[in-house]
Amino acid sequence: MADLLGGFTLPLLGASVFVAALTCFTYRMLSDYLHKWFQMKPIPELEGTYPLIGNALQFKPNAGDFFNQIMEYTRENYHRPLFKIWVGPVPFVVLFHPETVEPVLTNAVHMEKSYSYSFLHPWLGTGLLTSTGPKWRRRRKMLTPTFHFSILADFLEVMNEQAEILVEKLDQQAGKGPFNCFSYVTLCALDIICETAMGKKIYAQSNSESEYVKCVSKMSDIISRRQRTPWFWPNFAYYSIGDGREHDSTLKVLHSFTYKVITERAENVSSVESDSDSDHGRKKRQAFLDMLLKTTDEDGNKMSHRDIQEEVDTFMFRGHDTTAASMNWVLHLMGSHPEAQSKVHQELQEVFGESNRPITTEDLKKLKYLESVIKEALRLFPSVPFFARSLGEDCHISECPEEGEGPGSLRHGFKVPKGANAVIITYALHRDPRYFPEPEEFRPERFLPENSVGRPPYAYLPFSAGLRNCIGQRFALIEEKVVLASILRKFNVEACQKREELRPVGELILRPEKGIWIKLEKRKPLISPS
Repeated sequence: MADLLGGFTLPLLGASVFVAALTCFTYRMLSDYLHKWFQMKPIPELEGTYPLIGNALQFKPNAGDFFNQIMEYTRENYHRPLFKIWVGPVPFVVLFHPETVEPVLTNAVHMEKSYSYSFLHPWLGTGLLTSTGPKWRRRRKMLTPTFHFSILADFLEVMNEQAEILVEKLDQQAGKGPFNCFSYVTLCALDIICETAMGKKIYAQSNSESEYVKCVSKMSDIISRRQRTPWFWPNFAYYSIGDGREHDSTLKVLHSFTYKVITERAENVSSVESDSDSDHGRKKRQAFLDMLLKTTDEDGNKMSHRDIQEEVDTFMFRGHDTTAASMNWVLHLMGSHPEAQSKVHQELQEVFGESNRPITTEDLKKLKYLESVIKEALRLFPSVPFFARSLGEDCHISECPEEGEGPGSLRHGFKVPKGANAVIITYALHRDPRYFPEPEEFRPERFLPENSVGRPPYAYLPFSAGLRNCIGQRFALIEEKVVLASILRKFNVEACQKREELRPVGELILRPEKGIWIKLEKRKPLISPS
């Protein structure tokens, strides 16, 4: 009898421990949820918010419909400083006014990324995009010198070479009617980031069917789907009935590729240092990876291969999709506004004349109107349409001043508790008519220096702002100028879609649902008046 009872004791003890742990976890989760629910009750919320599931059932499953839905919420609540959305048991306060965004982005306490970024950890680890606290500060300090303008200028050769390949590809479409240019530009951006970040040519523009090229795009879609569906947040559900297996198989391809490149580059770094010049006297190209392999922290410690892989994967993720999307939006806007395109052509003519020479750093400084075009495109179609922070302490969000009141006017506001997530909707922020009159109109002149005076710094955030602003924004603007100038030196662009037909899809990156359809004609040289 004792043996029989002893046989039941261990399983019963194990089951009891499991039940006790589950009860404790459930109690803590419910307690935290109820605490936030009552604390945040005064904050305006959407209709149809239910306990535990929040607003999740209201969300449209289609990514384009979901984005339009969120934008409609911001329009309906424009008169308010914020509103809240519950995604399952997780609260998000939505911010889209400069006055409410600034207190969050300028306070170092709110530096941690929101819960939704945790789904990037399997791919990117805790690199510069996803890390926080001392690790982020240390990593940012180590990486900032690698984005110095003098180093970025060395990448111009790569950008010019890949832009030339893109122009050759586009030349085959010139005069042949409408075509979707989105993948052409995206593959060019992918080639540029691979060669500048890793020193590795992947020939994406020539081999778009490569496994790595496909997986880079697929991974972003997989992560975005999971972020929108809270029932797939728990791993057991995600791997049982979700995309867990596809996620892992895609991740394996991405990590294997970057690991192999880092290993090969590390083995060759000593020879790169000892043989800095080639037989022809030309300096060998340095990639970000080469600099990461050599950089040290304040104590002289080098980055581990794991640390380096986190940053290389982050460069690959954030360094091609964002610039590719932005350049595609510019091409649509140029094709829709011939008067602005004519001004860009005039500027290119003044800088380059009839020459086909590569673009230099001095040329980039002169392309001021093209830069205004890029900035206005990023206002209308920010590559990152929203981003989020986890609040590190209780935060007071004030009401926005009404017309006639000064920006410092004190008004009633709302207390947002520590641990809530704040989502900054860049797409809506950039459409504030107080700072961008007739906000849906494309007007590059808004960003000429004389027209930017007095605009609040947090009214325009294409690269975020504050401590965690985008470290690669200079790189992005240089690349966009080089690629777009190369295209517009050769072609006239005509858009084949109206604005309402684009249907922006706000996933990790803002993309048009059905691509960017344009027509190209080879450009005839402008005849300057004698």
